[in-house]
Amino acid sequence: MSKWTGTRVPDGRVTPKPEADLRDALLALNSPDVPYNVGEGQQGEKADLVAECHIKRVGLRLNTSMRLVPEKHEVRVIHERWENRSAGNANRQYGRGHAPAVFTQKETVTGPDGRKQRVVAFRFDTLEMTNPLEDTVLRAGWTWRGVFRL
Repeated sequence: MSKWTGTRVPDGRVTPKPEADLRDALLALNSPDVPYNVGEGQQGEKADLVAECHIKRVGLRLNTSMRLVPEKHEVRVIHERWENRSAGNANRQYGRGHAPAVFTQKETVTGPDGRKQRVVAFRFDTLEMTNPLEDTVLRAGWTWRGVFRL
């Protein structure tokens, strides 16, 4: 795996599946139980598929654009992230590239012993979106290649 781009290659013993099978497998990741949606890229985008995730509770939006390159059996990927650091969009931060992160919200509660304590009320790891996408691509015998341009 390339730590700079997040590129991963499949096990050499896996025979690459056809592009249509990979596309169907990625679209099949959609379910009410996951915090993201995989869909077709919009006209004018260079992406064939796009996975989007909006976690309003922590002001986070993730976008993973995927371009299928069948002649090389690879999926070229660009990760983008928008974070609201405070109320409104004044401190909206943009990030691009492979950068796993965990977002948490804590709250103070009274424990059984009557003492106040800080507990994690909400947790989201960006790998909850990225790992299923990567794993699906690798199981199909294709390379997951992080790039800076599709």
